[in-house]
Amino acid sequence: MFRSKTLKAGLLSAAAVMTFTACASEPDNDGGTVNDSADNNNAADNNGNNDAGDDEAAPAGDNDLVIAVLSDADSLDAHGSNDVPSSNIQVNIYEPLLSQTEDGDLEPLLATDWEAVEDDLWEFTLREGVTFHDGSELTADVVKANFDRVLDPDVASPRAFLYDMIEEVIVVDDLTVQFQTEFPFAPLPAHIAHSGGAIMSQEVIDADYEAMADGGQPGDYINDNPVGTGFFKFESWTPGDNIVLTRNDDYWGDHANVDSVTFRVVPEDLTRIGELETGSAHIIHPVSPSDTGRVDNMDGASLYQQESLSLAYIGFNMQAEPFDDVLVRQAVSMAINKEDIIFGVMDGTAEPALGPIGPQVFGYSDQVEGLPYDPEQAAELLAEAGYEDGFSTTIWTNDSRERMDIAELVQDQLGDIGVDVEIEVLEWGAYLDETAEGNHDMFILGWTTVTADADYGMYALFHSSQVGSPGNRSFMENEELDAILDEARREADPDVRAALYEDAMEILVEEAPMSYLYHQNYLVGLRDEVQGFWKHPNGLYMIQDVEIQ
Repeated sequence: MFRSKTLKAGLLSAAAVMTFTACASEPDNDGGTVNDSADNNNAADNNGNNDAGDDEAAPAGDNDLVIAVLSDADSLDAHGSNDVPSSNIQVNIYEPLLSQTEDGDLEPLLATDWEAVEDDLWEFTLREGVTFHDGSELTADVVKANFDRVLDPDVASPRAFLYDMIEEVIVVDDLTVQFQTEFPFAPLPAHIAHSGGAIMSQEVIDADYEAMADGGQPGDYINDNPVGTGFFKFESWTPGDNIVLTRNDDYWGDHANVDSVTFRVVPEDLTRIGELETGSAHIIHPVSPSDTGRVDNMDGASLYQQESLSLAYIGFNMQAEPFDDVLVRQAVSMAINKEDIIFGVMDGTAEPALGPIGPQVFGYSDQVEGLPYDPEQAAELLAEAGYEDGFSTTIWTNDSRERMDIAELVQDQLGDIGVDVEIEVLEWGAYLDETAEGNHDMFILGWTTVTADADYGMYALFHSSQVGSPGNRSFMENEELDAILDEARREADPDVRAALYEDAMEILVEEAPMSYLYHQNYLVGLRDEVQGFWKHPNGLYMIQDVEIQ
């Protein structure tokens, strides 16, 4: 299921970097990456068995957009995954009721109006005349079917946590739908705007349930037949290689400007750059921080940067020795030099994190002090915990160039306090599965707070009800924190909510379920002929307005 490799301490040599980039993979995990989590029925094999980037790609057609990406989608079911690579496909096929601007403001999409008619009752008015790719109509009944499905325990959606406060979806009439919540929940419209709230055709939902009744898994039918209302339609998926979408000429709004978009899986960093140079790809993502200069100085292309809502972190398994001891977790966190990572690996394209959310997220407090870098105190804490001679452990990473470099730096730094670290590199699908099952010690992953609200950035990552695939891969179970997060979800007053999240941040710094590393900038390579592209701070590609000139 995974491959292990012990790497020598210190940064990779140039030769080693070349070796490892041949099987690189770094989906955000994003939900957080991560967004974070996903089940992996269709995970790509980026473990050296995928030759998508090995052969020279043919130049793209005049109006056929090609995006070279690091990782394949995990699922095309809007309820079937919570990872960024999947969401980047889904956001073009499906649409939620609302959208979120770059600044986090909510705008109409499939719904034209929304309001809280009571503290615990939200009403949405749907857009008239919207049809799905299969010709069926958008109605309140279809919206209800989607939210009923994402909350169905038999579907076991990793995105259910976004909507588990919804007690009932009420159909008022064909174009009016209400959400009755268990308690007043102020961030509900932002959660509705999440890609997990995307609306799929009633027909594919029914067909998927029929496939489940015949012994299939949730999403089996939808993965082969994704049908939404979006400005692109599904054409084909060759797992581990590419996904092709074509323009929806019956789209209710402004049509996409390109005829098609191909998301081509190219795990190797330097191969992606080569495709950008030759024009075989119009857009490449990610660009490794160490390659930014090459892309920015490239003839016919340039570097695009976007601040993000993401967090990179090293998680600890709080239910496994020795990380069940808070002193050990604090010691490891204090022995890690974030500045070395930010400037030695990320080339300065990130900001240090003191907790799970950054300044752009509601609920962040600059009054909370993070754990300092202090290897001497770290050694003292280890001794106090009974590990004066250190201990041996493992750190897991997927086969991402940056994450493997981070693992090496951390291996070296922890060696200074007597902690012997073995690095294990896992294929992406196995990585998500194994960390969801709690079979790890330490692991490197990411999470994107896509709603720009602390509820999303803390509840999924740390609430005891969310252990495993929904996001809590540290297996944290803290009654005081649970109570604060539950209260913050129910509180309507933003000032009170902010104070509660400050309390939560204090606990999360003190308990150290993870070492909060940095908030990165997204780095994208763009051909000069590409106009109208932007990347949302939540990690998703915005390509409806893209033109190839």
